[in-house]
Amino acid sequence: MKSLLVALSLLPVASAFAADPELAGYDRFSVSAAHRPARLQGSVWYPAGTRTYAGFIGKGPVFKGTKALVGAGVRKGRYPIVLFSHGSGGNMDALSWLFSSLAKKGIIVVGVNHPGSTSGDSSPRRSLQPAERAADLSAALDHLLNDPYFSRFIEKNRIVAAGFSLGGATALSLGGVTFEPNTYAEYCLKFGDKAQDCVFFAKGDVDLAVMSDGLAANGRDHRVQAVVSIDPGFTYAVRDESVERMKLPVQLISLGQRNLWNAADIGPTGSNLIGKLEHVTHVTLSPANHFTFLDECTEQGAKILQEEKDDPVCDDPAGVDRAEIHRQITRAVATFVLNPEPGPSEELEN
Repeated sequence: MKSLLVALSLLPVASAFAADPELAGYDRFSVSAAHRPARLQGSVWYPAGTRTYAGFIGKGPVFKGTKALVGAGVRKGRYPIVLFSHGSGGNMDALSWLFSSLAKKGIIVVGVNHPGSTSGDSSPRRSLQPAERAADLSAALDHLLNDPYFSRFIEKNRIVAAGFSLGGATALSLGGVTFEPNTYAEYCLKFGDKAQDCVFFAKGDVDLAVMSDGLAANGRDHRVQAVVSIDPGFTYAVRDESVERMKLPVQLISLGQRNLWNAADIGPTGSNLIGKLEHVTHVTLSPANHFTFLDECTEQGAKILQEEKDDPVCDDPAGVDRAEIHRQITRAVATFVLNPEPGPSEELEN
């Protein structure tokens, strides 16, 4: 799916803020990464300190998008930074709802569009590379730490890797988790079309026995001090020794109980990742499903997706208030980022 950045006409500053004084700042950048042949496209969200024009980020036919102050100055101070990896087929601007909400709570959020697994460029054969995606975010962090403007606002001792779905595996990779290709192939052989991730790879005619070596690579960035992983992929194939070595605090977020995807089941009935990590907090949000994490949809969003035979990302289980689930996710992630100490697991219902 393509996400559209709509730059609105310049608005009178006073009237723009009178309507909504709590907008986050937003900017874009490109970065050269040694492992990529072309420059990466990145974005940064932050607490706004000056007033510019307001534009909608991530707004399009399917998603509502989020208003932000494009190119505004950063509010004085130093802030923790979250390196966030989008899911398969997603993109950095489609997560504007979360990035904006975290920025307004005093967190800088950096995203990139991962080549090979982003909107309009999502290939099953190129999506088995969590460490390569991790390197994308490491390159983005390098860029901002060397940026003469943004570097002065970053709290270098509070760097958190985060991600959703395939991005959740990317965040774990940044924390040092690696995956076993043969184990993942066995998992897909066992679960087949009952595992949503395996169905995706099967659509690309991926032979996991010979094409999944990228899972074994290590994407650890030693500047990362904590990890947030939301409905992560590949967890059935984590290498136990890599998890045992990982001493970072980790927050795992599961979307749904009855509607939890098999691929994202990290509890005792699934991969049991929550039982393998030493410093872990587990949050379950219910009712919800995997797609509830994505932006709120327009009135025509579901119909458009149905016509295009795309994933039903606008469809939630009965009784779900997507906006409320988003607020709960924001609270959980912000609390962890600002104080990344492991705590008890909790189940939240809307």
